[in-house]
Amino acid sequence: MTSGKIKAIVSHWQVALMIVLVVGAAIAIGPRFEDGKFTTNIQYGLDLQEGTWLQMEFQAVVAGFETDRPVGDFAGDLQKALDADVVIIDEKRIEIRKFVPREELERDFTDAGGRLTSYEQGISRQTAEDIKRILENKLNALGTKDARVNPLIGLSGVSHYIRVELAGISLTQAKEIVGKQGKFEIRIHTTGNETEHVLYGDSITTVGVPSHEPPGSTVWGVSFTLSQEGAAKFQEGAIRTGAVENPDAHYLDMVLDGTIVYSAPLSHELAAKLAVEQIRQLYASTGSGNAGLEAAKNLEIHLRAGALPVGVTVAGSGFVPAELSDYFRFMCAVAFIIAAAAVGAVVYYRYREPAIVLPMMATNLSEIVILLGIATFIQQLDLAAIAGLVAVLGTGIDQLVIITDEILHEGKVPSPTLYTKRLGRALGIILVSAATVIIAMVPLALMDLSSLRGFAIITMLGVIIGVAVTRPAYGEIIKEILSK
Repeated sequence: MTSGKIKAIVSHWQVALMIVLVVGAAIAIGPRFEDGKFTTNIQYGLDLQEGTWLQMEFQAVVAGFETDRPVGDFAGDLQKALDADVVIIDEKRIEIRKFVPREELERDFTDAGGRLTSYEQGISRQTAEDIKRILENKLNALGTKDARVNPLIGLSGVSHYIRVELAGISLTQAKEIVGKQGKFEIRIHTTGNETEHVLYGDSITTVGVPSHEPPGSTVWGVSFTLSQEGAAKFQEGAIRTGAVENPDAHYLDMVLDGTIVYSAPLSHELAAKLAVEQIRQLYASTGSGNAGLEAAKNLEIHLRAGALPVGVTVAGSGFVPAELSDYFRFMCAVAFIIAAAAVGAVVYYRYREPAIVLPMMATNLSEIVILLGIATFIQQLDLAAIAGLVAVLGTGIDQLVIITDEILHEGKVPSPTLYTKRLGRALGIILVSAATVIIAMVPLALMDLSSLRGFAIITMLGVIIGVAVTRPAYGEIIKEILSK
């Protein structure tokens, strides 16, 4: 190929854009040798990296109900009877944060003046997201890298399981990290910046969800309950430090693992009550609006000190040793090379023309490089994602064959006007095909099936990159190469 032909190819903006994206992707991937080993910036999932996964089952129940009583009264009586937190999800469902067999729950519903209409072990979507936040905060605080927390939520909106993936962590360490609580402490300021210990987190018996107090106000906050002993310590500390007499000068600090997570004075009403009696039910205000709600959500997590709002049991676990992960990566690379070679051989057998086969394979591999460059920022590569790459390789060649056959009708490149018309028709066919693939992949990408989301996301990205970048570029490349 002459230099003039190369310049003509690169002069098309579609081709120039593809080249720029390939170079940018190569920089993002960052292939290099470190400590004598080849490495990149690509993030690997547990299939291709040493680490542990835990799948935990929630010990809770989401139950549908019918009752003629006010829902709040019904839920309150049920909470007392079950001795467990009961959260109202909507007008027809509640979440019971304790596992109760269906037969026993039916009796309790009847005693509380209601009827059980549906029963499903698990938790609501909101609680699942809260647990995800708790675990992510805990793992981030411990400095655990490449940690993934995925609640597995069904179509009913009920989550039965949560899956935690920890890279470079043994199975024993993983179970300890997930089950470990932080050290939570309440301290009260005395003079200046000096503070005095009042109580530890083990004195907190229950923690509520973010709410408005009083009901109808715009201020967000979190309620929590102290044990009888904790209430006595709290009253004693407030009196001893002078907080009951001058609350504005004696802030209360909540400290988690040495970090202050909440600091505010006692309300004057609470200070007056503490002067004469013990208070078990407390409420920490965090402000109004979205900022207040977000602060309340974070405070709820801190008050729990890393403890989950519902019990969990380990339903499954596994550990991938470094030797096996290295073997998996090697076999994935071999499989991809074989797939690319097989595709190239089939295309060559069809056209018997290197001038067609080489640009086609180069364009298709450029698409894979761009896809890997984007994936370094948004997606870990596991075996399912690798399968997505192979699928992109195959569908990409299919679409390039459509373009080639449409353009080379009757075995030659047509006039520029007719060429543009045929290329537009081919791209139209490809666009419809791509839309079909994306629509098929959307449910897998949105559902919390962690083993399939990688496949769906990689496939969708590959199709979008192909339609937007590599297919138009290939159309211009093949025109310049085959035109006389």
